[in-house]
Amino acid sequence: MDKLELKAEISIDDAGTITGLAWPFGKPDSVGDVIEKGAFNIPDALPIVFEHNQRHVVGVWERLEETESGLEVKGRLFVEGIAPARDAYALLRKGRISGLSIGFGINAFEPRSGGGRTIKSLNLTEISLCRRPVHPGARITSVKSLPSPEKETSSMDPETIENDDPAAIELKAANDNIQKLTSRLDKLEAKANRPIAANDNEPDASEERKAFGDYLRLGHGAGDGVLKALNVSTDPQGGYLAPAEVSTEFIRDLVEFSPIRTVATVRNTGAPSIILPKRIGTTNAKWKGELQATTGSEIGFGQIEIPTKEIGTHVDISVQLLEDAAVAETEVRLALAEDFGEKEGAAFLNGDGVLAPRGLMTVEAVEHTLNGHATNLSADQLITLMYALPAAYRNRGTWLLNGTTLATIRKLKDGQGNYLWQPSYQAGQPETILGRPVVEMIDMPDVEANAFPIIFGDFAAAYRIYDRLEMSVLANPYLLATDGLVRIHARRRTGGDVVQPKAIRKLKMATA
Repeated sequence: MDKLELKAEISIDDAGTITGLAWPFGKPDSVGDVIEKGAFNIPDALPIVFEHNQRHVVGVWERLEETESGLEVKGRLFVEGIAPARDAYALLRKGRISGLSIGFGINAFEPRSGGGRTIKSLNLTEISLCRRPVHPGARITSVKSLPSPEKETSSMDPETIENDDPAAIELKAANDNIQKLTSRLDKLEAKANRPIAANDNEPDASEERKAFGDYLRLGHGAGDGVLKALNVSTDPQGGYLAPAEVSTEFIRDLVEFSPIRTVATVRNTGAPSIILPKRIGTTNAKWKGELQATTGSEIGFGQIEIPTKEIGTHVDISVQLLEDAAVAETEVRLALAEDFGEKEGAAFLNGDGVLAPRGLMTVEAVEHTLNGHATNLSADQLITLMYALPAAYRNRGTWLLNGTTLATIRKLKDGQGNYLWQPSYQAGQPETILGRPVVEMIDMPDVEANAFPIIFGDFAAAYRIYDRLEMSVLANPYLLATDGLVRIHARRRTGGDVVQPKAIRKLKMATA
């Protein structure tokens, strides 16, 4: 691998961002080598090292680009992370570092008349900061070999520091401090890993725990006393005692709720209610003759108001539990989020619009298709339901139903014996019924007489959800302080309603 060192153009800002010209085009080095434009095979990023010493990585070159002038580079020093980077930054700011050195492997070259090579292809492997170029007065110099493997030298090695260089002396002192700190940490780690003595230096440990530690170190050679302390039953029944471990994991029941937000249109608002203008009807244009007058039309406008509703609760929890169980408050917040999600999902489907948002299934303007039987789902009527919607809504439609109804539909076949339901053949793609995706909603009703177990349509066009306030949790440690309790309040404001009933349609389990 070759290294070329030059008196580079380098600049650095207060944040540690460094820019420079790592190689100028059109000028040979001291032995006549020239690198052509386009010869560099540039990686996405390279480490910034100091004097080619791979142990001193002080930053990263983030942008390397060939321009008309040469190979321009831009990187950043790890000035907030490691001491060598801060030292390199200080030397750059003082002008004591004035060069860059590139390392590369040659893929293709041609000899030049008079000596040297024209390098046509190379793999760039490193760009180093250089304190003292070989020939500081020259634009480009060449170093044709790597440092000897027996002894690598660097401006950051103590043996190369000159007594008259204050920055280098300061760097040596910093390196000495790091070595001392490392040695101290090694001693502390070795001390911490020593086995516990057999005396009473751990008064809180039980006899069983001490015996367990002895057995781990000595095995069956620990003696009969140790084995007797560990033996809590016969070998076939369970063997040896292991100390108890306190887990931070909570065992909790599964909470399911309808993911209506995934299919509806969800927006935010800063107002207590939202008014949506609505056009009622359309104009009445008619064909006319050349001299006939046009007929007049009337068009009406209305509005839909969606108020934001509030849901809330509070939880009383002991101060000691909050202090002793690190994850208790997190579990309370998780329980509140699950509860609110469950109640919202149910309201967006079946809410009455009084205290809760008005749900999809409670709007009388949403039309329905008769199943033709009170308890048996009809495959033909599912097709009728689907094509009763306008094509614009049908082609963006989604089926909503619960798991019980989905199990029934999976057994339905068309006249050729093909299942109406089709599985997902690709990760991330939903199951389909009649070619349209299925979303399982736990709050949809089961298949029974006069129920509406299935609804289909374009729910993004049909239903709006407006969030006024995300779930707000406030802990009040004063209200019940005399009882040793903290009251945690939670509330949320959101609203929802059907804005386009014609975009969706229900299936009714009835004959009439």
